[in-house]
Amino acid sequence: MPGILGLITRMPRERAESTLQRMLAVVRHDPSYSTGTWIDEPTGVYVGWTSRGLSLPDGTHVFNEKGDLSLVFSGEEFPEPGTEHRLKQHGHELDGLPSSYLVHLAEEDQDFPACLNGRFHGILIDRSSGCSRLFNDRYGMHRLYYHESKEAFYFATEAKALLAVCPELRSPDPRGLGEFVSCGCVLENRTLFRGLRVLPGASAWRFASGSIVRRDSYFQPRDWENQPALDVDTYYKQVRETIAGTLPRYFNGSGRLGMSLTGGLDSRLIMAFHKPPPGTLSCYSFAGMFRECEDVKLARKVAQACEQPYQVIRVGEEFLARFPRYAERTVYLTDGCTDVSHAPDLFANELAAQIAPVRITGNYGSELLRGTRAFKPAPVADGLYSPEFLEQIDAARATYAEVVRGHPLTFAAFRQTAWNQYGLLALEQTQVAMRSPFLDNELVRTLFRAPPNQRNAAMPLRLIGDGNAGLLRIPTDRGLAGRHRGLIGELFRGYLGLMTKAEYAYDYGMPHWLARVDHALAPLRLERLFLGRQKFYHFRTWYKNDIAGYVQDMLLDPRTLSRPYVQRNGLEAIVRSHVRGHCNYTTAIHRVLTLELLHRLFLDPDSSFPVSTTLGSPHMSTRTDTFLPQ
Repeated sequence: MPGILGLITRMPRERAESTLQRMLAVVRHDPSYSTGTWIDEPTGVYVGWTSRGLSLPDGTHVFNEKGDLSLVFSGEEFPEPGTEHRLKQHGHELDGLPSSYLVHLAEEDQDFPACLNGRFHGILIDRSSGCSRLFNDRYGMHRLYYHESKEAFYFATEAKALLAVCPELRSPDPRGLGEFVSCGCVLENRTLFRGLRVLPGASAWRFASGSIVRRDSYFQPRDWENQPALDVDTYYKQVRETIAGTLPRYFNGSGRLGMSLTGGLDSRLIMAFHKPPPGTLSCYSFAGMFRECEDVKLARKVAQACEQPYQVIRVGEEFLARFPRYAERTVYLTDGCTDVSHAPDLFANELAAQIAPVRITGNYGSELLRGTRAFKPAPVADGLYSPEFLEQIDAARATYAEVVRGHPLTFAAFRQTAWNQYGLLALEQTQVAMRSPFLDNELVRTLFRAPPNQRNAAMPLRLIGDGNAGLLRIPTDRGLAGRHRGLIGELFRGYLGLMTKAEYAYDYGMPHWLARVDHALAPLRLERLFLGRQKFYHFRTWYKNDIAGYVQDMLLDPRTLSRPYVQRNGLEAIVRSHVRGHCNYTTAIHRVLTLELLHRLFLDPDSSFPVSTTLGSPHMSTRTDTFLPQ
């Protein structure tokens, strides 16, 4: 993923520079990536960066006029209109680079980087004081990993860069593994690797003489929690004005834009307020192999109503034929932050990048506007994990119960996004630049002023109607809006809800007894009646049929069965009963397969990591355990 990496140290320059180059080589995943380095020996800062080569401010190195203040910045910042003009009026010279104004903003604003808005991280080097400041966005969504040793402070946008130069980190963290198995992510800024941490959101850590001197934070969620609540009408007016006022920022800049549409409310809300000229905004949705899902059917209507071109990106036989590659790359590219169930997203975003290098989405809208919770601890299969590891899973449940206490919007904006939703973002960002206006600082700050009982679907529907009443005539994938009213509307929504539950019950949620019935009726191909209405991926049937060979090769391999956290007999029984169609263990297979890939890619002594290629992650043969460049 594009970002910065490096070390802050007093070790000799030759050794530090060699370490920096080794880190950089590991994260250049494609020949199209551009890279660079900056070394400031007096302050002990050795920093490098990668970007996808777009005209976006990823990995930009800029100076002020005096040359005593320099900034290496990655990500995107969405400033208030007129910021650059104001800086020019104050006598600053902007050199034309997308982020050149930022170093001058750091000169003028003592609250820097609190004044920034977006997903970003960077390092600010002040030669006049001999100090530097490592910082990130307040949500922690442009992630930085770090590790402290006696000789250096290491940081990187990808964990693998630190694993490459600090081999002592290539050991699993039991607590992190337990949280990943239970919650699908690691909590509280831990990682899957012992001794490796995630920089907390809103950090501005100060360094001098090659070592850390202060761990500052420029923002706390309570700063927004303590705002007085507004009355209903005033709140709605402020949210509407904020969305209308901030949305243009996310459609500015260079690079072609693509709008990722769904059948829900969030992407439609963006389209209601953003009104590009006809035919100028490429729109698309992801689809599966059985039918056109609700996202496709409804998004096509939204695009037509807005007079924009529309395409469908299909995930089907081509993806399944290459599933081992996409599963392995998903784990490799995200350092295990997301499991193999998101391999279809990697495939789809590769194709989305061909449409446009920048992808606008409605991500995080439902969580922030309507209070949707994206994750919670999941039950684990009986007999799969060792008693000792089950203690870690129980601890994860207790940790989750603790972190969800308090303000629900704080959990949604500053915990759920950074811990659970980051993994998919990291995967997508390897292919396209992701933008979502729903994490705009001004909007989130306004949402903290909601009166009681206002986080529901009513406000987004009202906003869509105010922005583009025509879009309310199109129902959502849950039957909201549209032309159906009264009893007919209730029946329509009931039908859609029933079909959604039926699809879930036929896929992830299928009970074991029903799996056996389904297997007995396999010649009837009943999956075609239920699957594909809401989802474009169907792992229960894929694991049983299309990619059963890969699953068995990986999970019944002696190496996998010998992992200390699994029980051999339990794992063998789970894999065989799922493949034979006797039971449904889809989620369990997701987790164990991901952890096994994590071991083979990063942790095992014979994993051949780091990979001595700049062309991407290794391709792993499950039969011979060899690694070959792409």
